[in-house]
Amino acid sequence: MWTTLFLRMMRRLIKRGALEITLPDGRIERFGSGDPVRIALKDPSLPRRIVLNPELAVGEAYTDGTLTIEGDDLYGLITLGVRNFSLGTGHGAERFIGPFLKYIHQFNPIGRARQNVAHHYDLSGELYDLFLDMDKQYSCAYFRDPAMTLEEAQVAKKAHIAGKLMLEPDMHVLDIGCGWGGMALTLAQDYGVRVTGVTLSQEQQAVAMARVREAGLEGRVDIRLQDYRELNKRFDRIVSVGMFEHVGVPHYREYFDHVRRKLTKDGVALIHTIGRAAPPARTSPWINKYIFPGGYIPSMSECTKAIEKERLWVTDVEVWRLHYAETLKHWHDRFMARIDEARELYDDRFCRMWRYYLVGSELTFRLHRQCVFQFQLTRRQDAVPLTRDYLYRGQMDAARQEAAQ
Repeated sequence: MWTTLFLRMMRRLIKRGALEITLPDGRIERFGSGDPVRIALKDPSLPRRIVLNPELAVGEAYTDGTLTIEGDDLYGLITLGVRNFSLGTGHGAERFIGPFLKYIHQFNPIGRARQNVAHHYDLSGELYDLFLDMDKQYSCAYFRDPAMTLEEAQVAKKAHIAGKLMLEPDMHVLDIGCGWGGMALTLAQDYGVRVTGVTLSQEQQAVAMARVREAGLEGRVDIRLQDYRELNKRFDRIVSVGMFEHVGVPHYREYFDHVRRKLTKDGVALIHTIGRAAPPARTSPWINKYIFPGGYIPSMSECTKAIEKERLWVTDVEVWRLHYAETLKHWHDRFMARIDEARELYDDRFCRMWRYYLVGSELTFRLHRQCVFQFQLTRRQDAVPLTRDYLYRGQMDAARQEAAQ
């Protein structure tokens, strides 16, 4: 029965491109038209599992090695999936329980938030060294020039964010979700500010504090193993890069309430998050189970609804489209170039899982309306200039000088 239902589902879904499947009993079935992606299912339970929850089952089967792809063409298989499946809405039985599970998965009180962070960010630091840039920026880079290296694009990202923060020497900056400390160190070294960084990852805090000591910035940078909700202080500036994805919709108003209450009267916040250029949906069940438990990619409407209710001014919104796709491509290529080292740290199964995560994420940005939002927020209408000219003044001055020569 399950094989019959599986084949019917495939015939209904595969309308763009072609897929050839070798079933566990050796039969070969073909769907769609054109040059096919060829896969083999080696576990008799897979037709049933895919019918019930396709996104979870396919990811698990590839990770476990019970679904193989001719030529290991993971890009081809996931591209086919993204183009034919309505990602974010659920399929099969998962469609009916998805909305209920969405809110259960995103309930992130302080204790649970720590557990969710540890699942991903307390993996071996050596793993992240395999594919991140030298500053360990684990968020979207800013490719002002497509020819930029990953290192150059991450430097550009930090400079762009610093420009929006309008920093002055000795300002006190809160970095919510400070990671391995790269942003905090850059702001302290290059802009002369004091930074309090908070993270829930023990691994990240240990690395960040070691970097602070190595840079001789103990008096200017304080990295705490603490939830942002536990702080009781005001800051001149707040920056948060790649952390809002872990907050969860039930906590959005709580988050922006803390941002407002922790800003000084003239303060400025810059919130950088992956976003959805589409209506609200739900997290991939495979991502939620194996990569980012409790994570969720918000739509613009979900963010602004919470911001408005917490009496904050949205003084600037910027949407980055393919920058994260390019970042992930760099990460994937670096990871694959050092995959033997990854196998020594973990095993083949982990390497397949990590590659599935990197490729799937890249293609979601390229093909499925995922992007990055940057919200500049203030408590006062006139806390920042009325135009964006201040961000590009240096570039405009250089252009004028070049034109005058």
